[in-house]
Amino acid sequence: MLRVSDPLSQLNSHEPDRVQTDLLFPSRAITMSPWALLFLLAAHLAAGEPASITTLTATPAKLTKPDHAVTLQWSNLPDPSPLDYVAVYSPPSSGDLDYLGFLLLNSSASWATGAGSLTLPRLPDLRAPYQFRLFRGQNPRVDQDADPLPDASRRAAVSGNVAYEGSGARPAQLHLAFTDEVDEMRVLFVCGDGGERSVRYGPAGRREEEWEEVPAEASTYERRHMCGYPANHSVGWRHPGFVFDGVMKGLQPGSRYFYKVGNDLGGWSETYSFISRDTEANETIAFLFGDLGTYVPYNTYFRTPQESLSTVKWILRDLQALNDKPAVISHIGDISYPKGYSWLWDHFFEQIEPIAANTPYHVCIGNHEYDWPSQPWKPSWAANIYGGNDAGGECGVPYSTKFKMPGNSSLPTSTIAPDTRNLYYSFDAGVVHFVYMSTETDFTHGSDQYNYIKADLERLNRSRTPFVVFQGHRPMYTSSNESKDTAHREQMIQHLEPLFVKHGVTLALWGHVHWYERFCPMKNYQCLNTSSSFVYPGAPAHVVIGMAGQDYQASWEPRPDHPEVPIFPQPQRSMYRGAEFGYAKLVATREKLTLTYIGNHDGQVHDMVEIFSPQVDTDSAPDKLVGAMPKKMRYLGIAGSVMLAMLLGFMAGFAVRRKTDPARWSPVQDEES
Repeated sequence: MLRVSDPLSQLNSHEPDRVQTDLLFPSRAITMSPWALLFLLAAHLAAGEPASITTLTATPAKLTKPDHAVTLQWSNLPDPSPLDYVAVYSPPSSGDLDYLGFLLLNSSASWATGAGSLTLPRLPDLRAPYQFRLFRGQNPRVDQDADPLPDASRRAAVSGNVAYEGSGARPAQLHLAFTDEVDEMRVLFVCGDGGERSVRYGPAGRREEEWEEVPAEASTYERRHMCGYPANHSVGWRHPGFVFDGVMKGLQPGSRYFYKVGNDLGGWSETYSFISRDTEANETIAFLFGDLGTYVPYNTYFRTPQESLSTVKWILRDLQALNDKPAVISHIGDISYPKGYSWLWDHFFEQIEPIAANTPYHVCIGNHEYDWPSQPWKPSWAANIYGGNDAGGECGVPYSTKFKMPGNSSLPTSTIAPDTRNLYYSFDAGVVHFVYMSTETDFTHGSDQYNYIKADLERLNRSRTPFVVFQGHRPMYTSSNESKDTAHREQMIQHLEPLFVKHGVTLALWGHVHWYERFCPMKNYQCLNTSSSFVYPGAPAHVVIGMAGQDYQASWEPRPDHPEVPIFPQPQRSMYRGAEFGYAKLVATREKLTLTYIGNHDGQVHDMVEIFSPQVDTDSAPDKLVGAMPKKMRYLGIAGSVMLAMLLGFMAGFAVRRKTDPARWSPVQDEES
């Protein structure tokens, strides 16, 4: 613990023989030797002036685990103001305006006395010490909510450094992912240096001394790779450390394995476990969401979503209840919302580690990972859609380095930055074939991505994977008033929806809109079934699942004839919509896929849809076939005998599947058969 009341302890790190006198006398921001400072202090005492020096301490000085709290205490602050604050820094050499975040002192009950304390929970290891500085507040700038932002002009006190034990050497931020091989599992983690690290792993029941050990490869990126502000500026840039990638091989399907990462010199991680992939399993379980973001325990340059903590908490509950059943996590774009402030990635990976270190965590790219003014693909129809600064100058570089998904899709950034990766890929998990796309790069007919999706859907083995779940960030359908993206949705319907219908995509999941909304099975804006339990009718049900944490959202589509007092009617194609934060859970067997919407406020199911495979034996689900009928025929069936209802259900289901829809998509040039 270092107290700023000791003037000799506050040596300027760049000038070891000077002391920053603005800590003691803020109006005299000069530097002088320690002996001159002591002389000045003695002169003040001789003149009868009190030497009441503001102090700030941070304890403990050493952190041993990410959930260790830091306590900040201050005293002797004259004339306290509600705008006084403590700012958070790492590394300690950061300039006053290059803070990570801040806490207003008035959060402490005793702030008006000039003394108090605050607690900061769960600070991640940023591979450099933390430091805290107390400032007097004045003429604040404001953030997106009109809350004050510091101007760092009147520094009153500085704490000692707070550092993690073995900072940077011990592995952190572990997360799993599938590879292209069904008997493998990838683990990625971060260390402060690029020295050799390994992955040790073995099946349940095997002694640790007998585990396999494989090397992990390191990669990183530099500030010069960033494409704009604030990512390439001192205010946003912090070195990301080194991302290590290790692959565990030769895994037996559907078995529990234990593993840890690191080395003997820098230390090893905790031991984690996972269930290996089983492509022959008769059940698939997945947890799916978009737009999670990350919460930080201090104010920063914009609001961070506290609801993201609840989403992780409830998913962890559900994962623990599965015991030895495998599962997959799917995060479809807008991952951590760093907006160019790099340390928010560190907070994010610490936040998801309890679920991602034990369950494969798959992602696709969103606008907040990628979009920047000079991005390579920006067609004329997307002039108002792409090319903003949603990624805060990151242009996909951190996303491409911190994750490694199956496949090898990539796209040049047209800068000195590395290629953008993890754009589109697919994998089988039990009875479901999962497909991921990039809505931020070219998906139109003839593009590499379009050709990949087309070829992937054409080679499906529906006897092994009767269900196909397609995922991307920006939605193809939504009743949100997102008029800016209208042209984008029209392009997706024109170019991708025909592939969905032709190749029997079961479910299409989207993010970007920060609400939950389930649509009926859709074909060119036409609804093929309005039930919540039905046999697959020939087109996918669309569900927007961007409700995991981020809270800003435009309104629903208003009724055009109510401009002054808006009314937001729910269109007939929208089966359920809600603003409650939460996530989706998928459970599929060979006969049925069930998707549920679980709310964060109570952890309970608030919506559900059941989709039966068209290959299911009609005798096994007669009520589901009846449920797929139009309402008038359904009522007739209920009024009649059970046998008549079953017969009508079969006939209606056959008619729906064979019906030729008069509506047509806008033609795509040179469409192949």
